[in-house]
Amino acid sequence: MSAGIKALAKDTVIYGATNIISKFLNWLLAPFYIRVLADSAEYGIVTNLYAWVSIILVILTLGMETGLFRFINTSEEPKRVYATTFKIVGMSVALFLLVGLLSSGRIAEGLGYMSHPEYIAIFVVIVALDALMSIPFAYLRHERRPWKFAFFKFLFIFLNIGFNLFFLLLCPYLVSKGVSLPSWLFREGYGVGYIFISNLLASTFEFLLMLPIIKPALRGFDRALVKPLLLYCLPLVLLGLAGIFNKMAGQILIPSLYADRAEGMAQLGIYGGNLKIAVVMVMFIQAFRFAYDPFVFSKMKATDGNDAYRVAMNYFIFFALLIFLTVMYGIDLFKHIVAHDYYSGLVVVPIVMASEILFGIYYNLSVWYKVSDRTHYGATFSVIGLLVTLAVIYWGVPRFGIVAAAWSAFACNGVMLLCSYILGRKLHPIPYDTGKNLLIIALAMAFYFGGMAIEPSSLWLKLALRAGLLLLFMTLSIYFFAPELRVALRRLKRR
Repeated sequence: MSAGIKALAKDTVIYGATNIISKFLNWLLAPFYIRVLADSAEYGIVTNLYAWVSIILVILTLGMETGLFRFINTSEEPKRVYATTFKIVGMSVALFLLVGLLSSGRIAEGLGYMSHPEYIAIFVVIVALDALMSIPFAYLRHERRPWKFAFFKFLFIFLNIGFNLFFLLLCPYLVSKGVSLPSWLFREGYGVGYIFISNLLASTFEFLLMLPIIKPALRGFDRALVKPLLLYCLPLVLLGLAGIFNKMAGQILIPSLYADRAEGMAQLGIYGGNLKIAVVMVMFIQAFRFAYDPFVFSKMKATDGNDAYRVAMNYFIFFALLIFLTVMYGIDLFKHIVAHDYYSGLVVVPIVMASEILFGIYYNLSVWYKVSDRTHYGATFSVIGLLVTLAVIYWGVPRFGIVAAAWSAFACNGVMLLCSYILGRKLHPIPYDTGKNLLIIALAMAFYFGGMAIEPSSLWLKLALRAGLLLLFMTLSIYFFAPELRVALRRLKRR
């Protein structure tokens, strides 16, 4: 295993552990919300608004995180690159704050939250803070400081959980015991609003404590860098939108595609609740991306760059398939994350997880247009993918319900993957082990369908048999398809 792949693996593990722990802690809030909120429609409000936040965040950051990695590795003044990207994002955030706060009432009316325009105002500030912090977080990744990165991520999670427990558990309990709380601190019946307030407070504290990391970005600005940065980064905005909208389109559009909006919000709550079960795959993809971006650009001038990208793809596919089978084999346990009323949506879990794998493969393939400064191809693939997503959702949701939203993401990622693979082979070929990768995917699918067909009367017998199949899949995959991993494991045994 090369030094570059070792560094990628190490960073992925650190970011992954950070993601797994922080997401798990945040994940615990989902069943908590489901149980403390009045009904699934209220949780649908949370799902709907957070979907919009993710999309707006991609637009506000203007692709500058990837731009930072691309230009900081070739600049003699890396801190000026950091400062320039931060200030460009700062200008977009300032404009967003101005327009968003002034228009919060009209936006709330358009989204159907006329009685709560403050939800929109709160979210405008949350997104602005998250956008401003995105560049300092990217700089920490470039500097290979994953532990500092982890500290701030954990800080936000613990603060957010603490504020949620305070507003949604402690305060109602105190009121039920006859304790009088001031109206500026707690208002009965506000429920879902306190989820948003908790996020705002946690983000504000996180931003204030990140000021020492942000301070170097306040000095210096390279005017000559602005144009190449924008030319490189703006097409990546569409790429980012495809990734986010692919995941979030259903959560945004489902309510409007049901004749009865109340039913649509209830189905959205069920859909959003079941997405939490697939969060393990989402965490892995995100951890890999955090480590992969700095790795890609550090290898762009290296003689072994293409081979490193090939090996990285192999490892990604193996571990992604392993996670997929682990979650699906244990779905009888994982489903208890949500209430029994949400079980009707379990059908979307394998589709969403498979879709995430396709997106991860596409993200690996995207290296060719990033290192060759052809990001406009990424924008083109994104537009095609968005059209596929919208077509499947608008045609499928009224006919088949929330399962169509899951298939829309799968179709979108599949089409983008094929486009990138075909053009990449012609314009910037990288010798991926395509045949080997297709075989291991086929093997995983055979194990998936075979394992899910095992239905003995005993739950524990079922889990034991599936665990045996999982070990067999790992053994066969490592032996036949992952020689680098096999060599690495042998070295570990010798130690």
